[in-house]
Amino acid sequence: MKTRLLLMILAFVGQVFTSAAQIKTAKDIDYGQEQGKVSNQLNIYYPADTSVKKGVVVFIHGGSWSSGKKETYWWLGRNLARKGLVAVMINYGLAPDQQYAQMAQDCAAAVAWVSKHISPYGGNPERIFLMGHSAGGHLAELINADPEYLKTVGFKGEIKGMILNDAFGLDMNEYLSKAEHDDNYYNFLRTFSESPEVWTKASPLNYVQQIKNPHLIFYGGKTYPAIQLQSERIQKQLTQQKVPSTIHVIEGKKHVGMISQMIFGSNQLYQKILDFVTRN
Repeated sequence: MKTRLLLMILAFVGQVFTSAAQIKTAKDIDYGQEQGKVSNQLNIYYPADTSVKKGVVVFIHGGSWSSGKKETYWWLGRNLARKGLVAVMINYGLAPDQQYAQMAQDCAAAVAWVSKHISPYGGNPERIFLMGHSAGGHLAELINADPEYLKTVGFKGEIKGMILNDAFGLDMNEYLSKAEHDDNYYNFLRTFSESPEVWTKASPLNYVQQIKNPHLIFYGGKTYPAIQLQSERIQKQLTQQKVPSTIHVIEGKKHVGMISQMIFGSNQLYQKILDFVTRN
């Protein structure tokens, strides 16, 4: 019995090292003009075999627009790379140093860098997908829906598809107009100011008519009501515009759990993402 257990452990360790050998990582790459600026850096996780160009997923982290960093999501990058994709984890400026428009501009600059430089890492610059969780979902959809951001950084390609994982803030005007004035509310004002006009401009749902690319939308069955309502709303509007979109409710999952569940490479969301990237 002990011998069998030892063999199982050795086999598992062997799989881990074999998998690690098949994946490469490039860290702390400057995508902005200022060298060494941590908020304008990205990490790339990619299969060692770069002979065949692969789909690229650019991930924008959450954190209420005031926290978070690319290093936290190394497991997401490695899991996506193990499934044959090139994954890019980005940093961007955070509140209170930056407001939402500057954050979105950072994210757009990262996408522009990826489109120009991802090929040596095995990525196909014509097959870039954006993925975001929470506040990262808001920023991803904002630069996708409002063309000013990508246009400003000279991005001339197209985003092949959007992956929204429990995206928060798709309609910031609606949320801030109705939300309880608690610590979160005042934290969000650092990002969006106290102007309802700004809240409206910052809301991706106000640009849905300009969206043309397919969407894969996830939200948790126990997540915040605003996320549930706004995720359903954007999917409904995309359907009305005949834009391909699929929505999945992950039962039993709360907001943080919607991304933390992906620590495990066997999580169901990966296959849905892989299928989405493959067919688009």
